[in-house]
Amino acid sequence: MNPINEAHVSEPGLVVVDVAAADDATARAFQQLLADRWATATAEHTTRDAGEPGVRLRCYLDLRQLISPAAPDEALPPVRAAASR
Repeated sequence: MNPINEAHVSEPGLVVVDVAAADDATARAFQQLLADRWATATAEHTTRDAGEPGVRLRCYLDLRQLISPAAPDEALPPVRAAASR
């Protein structure tokens, strides 16, 4: 996997998820579970590393933007700038 770009974790609530799975279907199913709940930039394809078992996938989540109404308490509150004194 490539290094994580600082912009993808520049604020609280932004998450980079690296997935290792036995096969494409498993990796994509996990990614879909995340995408069903939170705002997610999904990966279009998985990668295979020579000599390593399974496949890898990276996706990006914004936990501040809850998609599923099933659990509204799970979204992180918006980050507010500290009040100046």
